[in-house]
Amino acid sequence: MALSSPRRSALADQVITQLRHQITSGEWPVGSRIPTEPELVEQLGVARNTVREAVRALAHNGLLDIRQGSGTYVLATSELAGVMHRRFAASDPRHVAEVRSTLESSAARLAAERRTERDVRQLETLLARREEAWAAGGAEHFVTVDAAFHQAVVAASHNDVLTGLYADLGDLLRDWLRDDVGRELRPENHMDHGRLVDAIRAGDGDVAAAEAASYPFMCLRSPAPAGE
Repeated sequence: MALSSPRRSALADQVITQLRHQITSGEWPVGSRIPTEPELVEQLGVARNTVREAVRALAHNGLLDIRQGSGTYVLATSELAGVMHRRFAASDPRHVAEVRSTLESSAARLAAERRTERDVRQLETLLARREEAWAAGGAEHFVTVDAAFHQAVVAASHNDVLTGLYADLGDLLRDWLRDDVGRELRPENHMDHGRLVDAIRAGDGDVAAAEAASYPFMCLRSPAPAGE
């Protein structure tokens, strides 16, 4: 992992590339704390100032969050995801639900039409993991597994633009779900996603779209405004 270069600016770019890879590959998941500055210096074999420059650049781009006295945490998986997070983090939860409903409904309909056997097996596996995570009771783990399930539904649409857009919104959606779930899982909030998987497996686009469209609004804690 050690890097070397006679020019600091070029070396800093290499470090930025390496740290970005740690994030985008999932080795450093969103929400995790990255190694400390001294640890990165040792791992990369570069000067402290070079590491600091790279970390600050990624924080400026929205991938990292530097918290004084706590450490540096992964905020997003791409620059666009970081921009999305900063731009919409304080948005009305119902507006976020409406966007999520629109994207996931369209993706589920396409998934029902285009899914492969491999897609179906992946969805079945993630559905089982989702239920196991719920039964285990760990809210943060459940959020991670649930997000992976929904990303897999979108990926099964085999629409690269839709999949990429959803991935860039993923960090924002995870934050929204994390706030809704709270610190503990409550039985009354459990949602069965089995019907969605069944509809995709059966190629029923109408049912798949309806199921996917309903979940975001079921997550909302506050009731919908009158007349909606």
